[in-house]
Amino acid sequence: MVKETEIKLRVSRATLAALREHPLLKKRNKSGWQRHELFNQYYDTPERDLARARVALRLRRDGEQYIQTLKSRGQSVAGLSERNEWDWYLEQPSLDLSRLDDQCWPASLAELDKRSIQPVFSTDFVREKADIAWGRGKAKVAIEVALDLGKVVAGEREEEICELELELREGEPAALLELAIELAADLPLMPSDISKAERGYRLFDPDSYALSLPQPTLHAGMPLDDAFAALAWHLLGSSQRLAEQYRWSGHWKLLEQWLQQLVDLRALLGSLGQAAPRASSHDLRGALDALLNDWRPRLAAGRDDETARQAAREGFAAELENTRWGLFSLNASRWLLARTWSEKRSARGQRQGAAPLGNWLRHLLEEEAQDLPLARYERQPEDLAEQLPRIERLLAWLRLARVALEVPEADRLYGELSKLGELAARPLDDAQLELRAAQAHTLLTLKAWKALLK
Repeated sequence: MVKETEIKLRVSRATLAALREHPLLKKRNKSGWQRHELFNQYYDTPERDLARARVALRLRRDGEQYIQTLKSRGQSVAGLSERNEWDWYLEQPSLDLSRLDDQCWPASLAELDKRSIQPVFSTDFVREKADIAWGRGKAKVAIEVALDLGKVVAGEREEEICELELELREGEPAALLELAIELAADLPLMPSDISKAERGYRLFDPDSYALSLPQPTLHAGMPLDDAFAALAWHLLGSSQRLAEQYRWSGHWKLLEQWLQQLVDLRALLGSLGQAAPRASSHDLRGALDALLNDWRPRLAAGRDDETARQAAREGFAAELENTRWGLFSLNASRWLLARTWSEKRSARGQRQGAAPLGNWLRHLLEEEAQDLPLARYERQPEDLAEQLPRIERLLAWLRLARVALEVPEADRLYGELSKLGELAARPLDDAQLELRAAQAHTLLTLKAWKALLK
């Protein structure tokens, strides 16, 4: 078994060609480009038991070699993935089921009749790969760069494969992000943790692609730094999966959900106080603000207008043809991996970062609630929109971490505050004014809100 650490990036054909001639890769290429035609058959049961167990079983032909591979899903966050992989070199182009023993086979499939495993889809592509030396001070780093072009075929459906893979051979995972960022400065690269196997399953069954990542496990006693890191990785990874699926399907709801991940991430960044000094997040916040300033109006326009929705889809395709989304995603991943927000902060900032989540969150929400004068907006609902950033900060933490908050009826607080946030974001008319005033009054009467104002 080996552990595979890689970044997968979706590219266009033009970008794939440009990567082969990129000056950075030319300068650091230690092996020259090697071309391989790879023919891959994936297997599962008719009930998709392997997919549910989060493993992929593949038989590959590479020239005259046949390689049987079993991969686990492992960890995959924001395009940077780690997974376990088992390879067996075979003499014949057929599965050797005897290799699938307890050392690699998931315990959840212990009772599975392996004879029910059958072909489900194929991924055939041409791979051009090279070994790249990427120095990080005195530390040696070796990265395999692979340019893949081909297609996934499942029955009568097919989808193009056009991607860049950076696989770590030696060194620290941060080096993958550093190389990817250098390349993304010139070329549109879209971080995407959808594997070729996932694409095959998605073609076979469009509903099989899981949009949601596992929710982080939070508790009141964990340090704020750890809670923030878990939530930020979750939001970034989810935004990338939603971007991939919206690009593929064009369903409007996916674009709304994509934007919500970015809104929540921006709200978290704006709420950490001295635990994350503003200088440490300046560039990241600027990149997020640029995305939100462009995409909030498009989402608002498309809420009830099909023409605007179509324009948004075309605009999203253009977004992915530019460098902005890829650079933001990769820089955010590097920022989170290095925990940059915790560097060069004051002693007070260190204490806040180490504070138990439950205590810190209660204090934050109390401060935000006291600075949100609902009684005033009950009388002057036309001014409520000015409080939208504060409402979004409250909502982000309540949505993602209210399990760590000890206030009465926290779920109801989140629901009613969500309604107020929606009203604050909508254009004004007489009906909206009345609804805003009524919703402000409703919040003022909640036990949870009163608890936060004590």
